[in-house]
Amino acid sequence: MSIKNFALVTLMGSALFLTGCQNQAGQNGGGTTTGGGTTSTSTPAGEVRPMETATPEISPTSSPEASGTPSATGTPTASATPGEASGAEISHSLKPLPGKENVVPKITKKTTIKMETTAGDVIIEIYPEAAPNAAQRFEELVKSGFYDDTPISRVVTGFVAQFGVNWREPHKAFKEKTFNDDPSLFALERGTLAFAKAGPNTNSTQVFINFAENNNLADPSMNFTTFGKVVKGMEVVDSFAKVGDPSMGLDQQKLWDDGSAYLESLDAKPTMIEKATVVE
Repeated sequence: MSIKNFALVTLMGSALFLTGCQNQAGQNGGGTTTGGGTTSTSTPAGEVRPMETATPEISPTSSPEASGTPSATGTPTASATPGEASGAEISHSLKPLPGKENVVPKITKKTTIKMETTAGDVIIEIYPEAAPNAAQRFEELVKSGFYDDTPISRVVTGFVAQFGVNWREPHKAFKEKTFNDDPSLFALERGTLAFAKAGPNTNSTQVFINFAENNNLADPSMNFTTFGKVVKGMEVVDSFAKVGDPSMGLDQQKLWDDGSAYLESLDAKPTMIEKATVVE
């Protein structure tokens, strides 16, 4: 990676963090996947919640063991796949981060998600063993209908597409249900998914899809963690509408406060997720 690209990715990573801070502190601004008011596009914007906010206990998700190794407990029940019964590794397209080749877990399970958007359908596979806490929360949110009728709120060319704000009740309560980080073991390549956040252990509802390799986001200072990948429809993701600030996207605070009114006020409309479902 060139020095120029390295700097851009680093910046974007910070943005993801910033966006999280925005959502938390004044409710996210969207980006960097994070940021509280930062215009950097180097990081996925996390939730708009302040990093100093106490971390609420999360619903059925267990935390990683103190050793930093994903706990085997608390992983979502994945749909049946060949090899699952025998514990054999299944076919998947995740790659270990450089240097993590000897510590990544064997992938024996997956859950398939269909995300229907106004731009077309996207098929996602999530892997509980890759990041147990993240995979469990994402499946929980999908099954609850959290992502239905919500916008792709941040699209940064060459970096990420981010979504995951639902201002409606009872879904809005998930914003405060943070969960602990998983160790970052798999590459953040094009098409992979990770949760956006405002700092350590502040993952909640917002997720980003990588447009390109963003392995710098796995640095311990950020620790964004791959838990799944788009396996069909990446061309649809590429077509997601770019709205709002070029690096931060839509105003996350306004989305969390009253997304319906805010979206109605926009001249340029975002791509919408019409429905997300687990494919049994």
